[in-house]
Amino acid sequence: MNKHQTMTGLRLSCAAAVLALTACASPDQAPATADVAVSRHAVENAVSAGAAELAPAEISAARDKMGRANQALAARDYKLARELAVQAQADAKLAQSKAVSAKATAASTQLNEDLRVLREEVDRANSQ
Repeated sequence: MNKHQTMTGLRLSCAAAVLALTACASPDQAPATADVAVSRHAVENAVSAGAAELAPAEISAARDKMGRANQALAARDYKLARELAVQAQADAKLAQSKAVSAKATAASTQLNEDLRVLREEVDRANSQ
């Protein structure tokens, strides 16, 4: 085997190794992309539920992790992208839950106040 054939064989081996590594990384891309999409949807749902006003720390954490997950996805660090996306989804769900809970508490407080006023009016009417 001459020097040219050895170099050609080495180049082919390197190309095969790169293709093998690329093939190994590709299966992680789809799940990571899906996790990022699901997390983005969770953040949007939390914002729609009022999390920006009622759970600002949690939605901020979710948005930060979403941004970092997108950066990791762009850098093809699929493992990190998935981890951050899952964390962002958890933060978004927490933010949404806190927002829904705060709204329910406010509605309950208002209902109790309305009942108190109604009782006072009934008591006043009965005492006349």
